[in-house]
Amino acid sequence: MAEDRDARIDRLLELEDIRACLTRFSRAMDRFDRELFLSAFHDDAVIAAGPFVGSAADCYDWAVPMHEEGQYATQHCLLNQTIDIDGDTAHAETYYQFIGRNRDESNWMAGGRYLDRLEKRDGAWRIAMRMNIIEWSGMLPTLPVPFGDLPDIGLNGLPARDRSDPSYRRPLENRREPQIPATPDEA
Repeated sequence: MAEDRDARIDRLLELEDIRACLTRFSRAMDRFDRELFLSAFHDDAVIAAGPFVGSAADCYDWAVPMHEEGQYATQHCLLNQTIDIDGDTAHAETYYQFIGRNRDESNWMAGGRYLDRLEKRDGAWRIAMRMNIIEWSGMLPTLPVPFGDLPDIGLNGLPARDRSDPSYRRPLENRREPQIPATPDEA
């Protein structure tokens, strides 16, 4: 019984390491963090995404200028996921949604799946092969960002596509004064 429990815990740790690797990719794309992006891939990894087929470094150098030119905000959201581990190789299927706030104020949304072969080398799980399967795409109506007109909203930091984004701040601390807005029935 203890051996089964230990094996299950080992598997959970492997799964968590793989999920952390896949999450690094998404965060890196949204924050334009090249170092973080490359940390999700082995040096000899191959990526096939839309018209692009090549190395992780070349993919980053191709994708970031396209996102910089087209959108001023993006979110690469990871959803349902299956991961099959066989020794030091794993295959993952991860559903995703991509949302981009375009520079022309439109919103583009797409969804699909990342199909990844990951390999554990020198104790670290990284992507060795990635295919991006795009399954749908569409435009969303544009609405103002909620609460964007509050005078102190930026005190905690504003979204940025680099390491000045508040998510990199350590320790994370609130810089706004306490306030409880009126509820609709109080207004």
